[in-house]
Amino acid sequence: MLYCSYLRYFDFVIETYNNFPHSSGIASSASSMSALALCIMELEKKFFFSLKEDFFFRKASFLSRLGSGSACRSIYPGLVVWGYHKYIKGSNNFYAIPYPYQIHPIFKNISDTILIVDKNPKKILSSKGHQLMNNHPYVRNRVKNAHKNMIKLISILEQGDFRKFGELVEHEALTLHAMIMTSRPYFLCMKPNTLHIIYTIWEFRIQSKKNIYFTLDAGANVHLIYPIKERKYLIKWVYQNLFFYCEKIIESFVYK
Repeated sequence: MLYCSYLRYFDFVIETYNNFPHSSGIASSASSMSALALCIMELEKKFFFSLKEDFFFRKASFLSRLGSGSACRSIYPGLVVWGYHKYIKGSNNFYAIPYPYQIHPIFKNISDTILIVDKNPKKILSSKGHQLMNNHPYVRNRVKNAHKNMIKLISILEQGDFRKFGELVEHEALTLHAMIMTSRPYFLCMKPNTLHIIYTIWEFRIQSKKNIYFTLDAGANVHLIYPIKERKYLIKWVYQNLFFYCEKIIESFVYK
C-alpha cells in the first residue's frame, strides 16, 4: 500500500497457474511476482495517463523485488542487470535494468533446456538460504568475485566468446552451491542425478566440442544453456543421454 495507495480502494481475486514446479529451485517466484507487479502497474497506468514507459517498468521491477529478487529481473525480456556495479551505467540495488551495452548476436538467441531432477519443494527455501549468507565467513570474497566476473562478462558478451561465457556461468553456479554447502547450518541442494548430469555434460563437451553448458539455481534442477543454432543436434542428445536422470524436461528460449 505504501507505494500504490490506490490499491486500498479495490478487492482482488487472484488466480494463478504455473506449468513448472514451485519452490524447487527454478525461480517460480520470479514468474508470479513479476506478473503481479506488471498487473498492478497496468492498473496504475489507467489512473495516471502520463505515466512514462521507462518509469512503468522501473516501478514494476521495484515492486516485484519486494516479493522476490529474481522477479525484478523478469520484468524485461533479454539480458537484464540487477544490483549496483560501477562499470554498468544505471545499475542499482532497487530495481533491474535492461543490459545497456553491446551484445554479440550469438547471445541474442539462446536455448535454455531445464532438467527437472526433483520437483518437490526444497527443504530450505530461498528466503532462509539468503539469511544464512548474512554471517557466512566467505561472503565478502564471494561478492568481490561476483563483481570481477561481471567485468569479464561485459567483455565476453561483446566479443561473442560462448566458451568463456559458459565456463563463467558454470563457475558462478558451482560457487553458489559451495556457499550453500559451507553455511551454518550446511546443506546440499544437489541430488545424485544432478551430479550425474553435470559429469555427463562435461564428458560430452570434451568429446564433441559443442557449446553446451549448465547452470543451477539454489536447487537440484539443471539448466542447459546453448546457442539456438545448435539446438537440433543438442536437444536430441539431451533426450537420449540425460532424460534418464530427470522427472521432466522443459524446453524454453531466451530471446533478445
